[in-house]
Amino acid sequence: MTLKKWLTGSVWVASLLLATTASAATFKVAIGDAAGGTQYELGKVFAEQLKEKSGGSVTADLFPNSQLGDEQDTINDAAMGLLDFSILAINNITPFSPSVAVLTMPYVIQSLEDARTLTQGDVGKELTEKTIRDAGVRIVGWSYSGFRVLTNSKRPVRSLDDLKGLIIRVPKNELMIAFYNALGVNPTPMAWNETFTALQQGVVDGQDNPYITISAMKFDEVQKYITPIRYLFSLEPLVMSEQVFQAQTPEVQAWILEAGQAATEYSYEYIQVTEDNIKQELQAAGMEIVELANNEQDWIDAATTKVWPAFYDSIGGKERLDAVLATLNR
Repeated sequence: MTLKKWLTGSVWVASLLLATTASAATFKVAIGDAAGGTQYELGKVFAEQLKEKSGGSVTADLFPNSQLGDEQDTINDAAMGLLDFSILAINNITPFSPSVAVLTMPYVIQSLEDARTLTQGDVGKELTEKTIRDAGVRIVGWSYSGFRVLTNSKRPVRSLDDLKGLIIRVPKNELMIAFYNALGVNPTPMAWNETFTALQQGVVDGQDNPYITISAMKFDEVQKYITPIRYLFSLEPLVMSEQVFQAQTPEVQAWILEAGQAATEYSYEYIQVTEDNIKQELQAAGMEIVELANNEQDWIDAATTKVWPAFYDSIGGKERLDAVLATLNR
């Protein structure tokens, strides 16, 4: 057999194997949170829908609680084609695709409807294209987890003065670090999978996350006070390795996108019917919800005057933020 014939045959066999793999596959889905949170619910419905649409030929196995690595590790692995899917907090995508940070600018999203409008409209489509270009991953679904609320184990926080001296864990995210710096706090950046132990051992006093995440991670065991700040609506996208996506047949690609959309719609409904119940459960477990004084205006002023201008360039310019606000009729 000539070399040319051997190479031609090898390419044909490789293509056949790829097509076979693409039409009968089991994908791995990394999930940062534990079972019971919105990340897991998104993944569960995505897996169910994918199996149903493919007639059982394409399935997805879920790996919650950072079993496959912390969230920034998993997006890096997905970018390199070493991992199929990851569900992670959007702030952990921004180091790889900075323009996505427009959705994490403090006090831009002020309601669940705002979150849906941005992720499901033209803004979301544009950000999906940019994550493919910049990070090598494709957003195929969105989890809506609610506003991040501040928790701590030391004292009620009703004002900026009450924050003084508290050690607050934040993700390794420049914008979120800048927000707490603007409030007069020196935050402690820390990986998500280290946070519970750090709270338990008193390495840090507090953290912020949505109610449903606090419940899923059992933070009521190590935290006492909740302050319902509304600086950041927690969006947790389902991302897929673009290399893996492009290796699939058009039919499988369509199933993936359809399953992601169905899971997104489910997540939107899920947070509406569960968040109030979770608040009550956390209070019954001994946590105390403390309302902010002055309607959070001091916090908003610090964000809009100190944080926003510092990040205009990274999100694509002030006009980019203005366009997002105009989409929200603000």
